[in-house]
Amino acid sequence: MKKVKNISVGFLVSFLGSVPLGYLNLVGLEIYAKSGLHNLVFFLFGVIFIETFVIYFTLLFTRELIKNRKLMKVIDLFSVGFMLTLAFVFYLNFNHPAESDYYLERYLIYSPFIIGVILNGFNFLQLPFWTSWNLYLLNEKYITIQRKLKYYYIAGTLMGIFTGMLSVIIILQSVLQDPNQFSKGILPVFIPLFFIALAGIQLFKVYKKYFSVY
Repeated sequence: MKKVKNISVGFLVSFLGSVPLGYLNLVGLEIYAKSGLHNLVFFLFGVIFIETFVIYFTLLFTRELIKNRKLMKVIDLFSVGFMLTLAFVFYLNFNHPAESDYYLERYLIYSPFIIGVILNGFNFLQLPFWTSWNLYLLNEKYITIQRKLKYYYIAGTLMGIFTGMLSVIIILQSVLQDPNQFSKGILPVFIPLFFIALAGIQLFKVYKKYFSVY
């Protein structure tokens, strides 16, 4: 019963966490639109490869990470800079018409799996996300991590991430009437603004968490 509970809780938390539109989902959408399901699956494998280590170590050191305020502050501030960097990179790519149709293909020579590994490797927002969730689940006794039971929880989270991202990307692609128009007309404006908005939200959270006197 504990094994099933760990898998179910892990799947639910990670599935819901992967559904909101994030930069990994947007990159996955581009890969799916231009390179097909096969490359998308390998991209997602790269994402969950990194996620495996993040979930495992945050699960083991959740309480220690929460107490290390300086480390969490550095992580939060780095996340702001990372989002602004992504906005700038996407803006440059989309505003070079001669190259905009081929920028993703250039990256794909490194394989979608490597792209997933690299992009998720810089996704430091997942550290506070998993640290907070793991602490809550442990305190409320929704999961048990003694001995091998933690591996069932991790397996559930990985299945949830893969299923959630795959579902969102396929659904988004299916509702787009004109993928080329979406890629050429909407993404050049939407993606940089989306990352700037995320950076703004994260910066507000950092201010409220570390600098606000109230």
